[in-house]
Amino acid sequence: MGNRPNILFMHSHNTGTHIEPYGHAVPTPHVQRLAEEGVLFRRAYATAPTCSPSRASFLTGMYPHSCGMLGLAHRGFAMSNCDWHAARIFKANGYFTATAGVEHTMPNLNAIGYDAVLSGLDTNYPNLPKRIEPAGAVVDFLTNAPRQPFFLNLGLNETHRPFHKADPQNHPAEREQFCLPPRPLPDTPETRADMADYKASARVMDDHYGKVLAALEETGLAEHTLTFCFADHGLQFPRNMCNLTDHGIGVYLIIRGPGGFAGGKVANAMVSLMDVLPTAYCVAGIEIPDHVEGKSLCPLVNGGEDRHREEIFSEVNYHAAYEPMRSIRTERYKYIRRYDGRDKLVLPNVDDTPTKAFLLDQNWEKLPRDQEMLYDLMFDPDEAHNIIDREDMAPIRKALRERLDEWMAETHDPLLPDSYVAAPSGSRVNDPDGQSPNDAPQVMPSEKLF
Repeated sequence: MGNRPNILFMHSHNTGTHIEPYGHAVPTPHVQRLAEEGVLFRRAYATAPTCSPSRASFLTGMYPHSCGMLGLAHRGFAMSNCDWHAARIFKANGYFTATAGVEHTMPNLNAIGYDAVLSGLDTNYPNLPKRIEPAGAVVDFLTNAPRQPFFLNLGLNETHRPFHKADPQNHPAEREQFCLPPRPLPDTPETRADMADYKASARVMDDHYGKVLAALEETGLAEHTLTFCFADHGLQFPRNMCNLTDHGIGVYLIIRGPGGFAGGKVANAMVSLMDVLPTAYCVAGIEIPDHVEGKSLCPLVNGGEDRHREEIFSEVNYHAAYEPMRSIRTERYKYIRRYDGRDKLVLPNVDDTPTKAFLLDQNWEKLPRDQEMLYDLMFDPDEAHNIIDREDMAPIRKALRERLDEWMAETHDPLLPDSYVAAPSGSRVNDPDGQSPNDAPQVMPSEKLF
């Protein structure tokens, strides 16, 4: 293997920061140990609060619109060019490439070109052969690892819904009467019960991670493997996932291994999930390709910089329905802009859950929906009080509007200049005036439907 480290990506589905190392009452002992041995990034953010765009972003090091991933793979959206994918780059540099579990970046997983698909247990690729659950497949792979260095991508389906059922008798943390629902949701019996089931899924997620981490130790690969552990975006709860507040884009990120990622350190600088791949390239000695827009985290953990990013950009285009949004986050402020002109919620972009049903019973759909939002994150971390119209915020409002426009122009955002992103022909998109993502979608023609 020479001096080139193995690269392992381990990521979960819809988990946000709701794990033990981030202070939540969600027992995840294996991830806690990883944090104590590696580097934990307290302020890590996804480039999109939806699955396929975020995954395509961290597997290319590009913004979702830059790599063409504007919606969900199982609904007919795809990256523009698979040559940007990590599997292609690592393979071209002598790495054996493998994946297990949730990939969700192309309608056809085989188009990416991994050397091995270890497990077909990805709900988005139902036609792949189902061998064993993804973590078990990874353990088998590590037990018989190739002599050449490898890039291994493990995507867990946990903590995607449907959640595993809470087991309060054997796991006291899952007693619903002692659970606290995620912000910014109300604390009610309905939301507490939903959170108890989330904790059960987090427990299963952590068990899967534990199997893989144990296999790394038992095979002697741990010290020579740079392990990245993170979530794709926020929780699959209303007002979290598919929102550009920190509840939707905030994620856990822990890195352990060669290159200075050791010692139980904590990094407080703002970082993006788009930065994990250039970090892997850097430690692996691979020249970072020109298409990569992320920044290696190596200078941050090795003392070369105190601040990594001055701003974080994130986006939404399509989820179940079209809901175009862009945001810029600085140390102090968050500016979010919508581009659909709607004053009503896009309910198909909120998954059908007990918490959604509870909120709808409280007339949630009648709340106002602003097109522009500005939040002071120091005094309003829940991003609940829109101060876009405050006179004293005029300079901040102007600066963030202009910087967001500059970024969109710099990255050739398809929202410019006509403020509409067309879905690909044949993709399946819900009517934004619907109630559920499970309503029958419409197959998109080449022109605008809504």
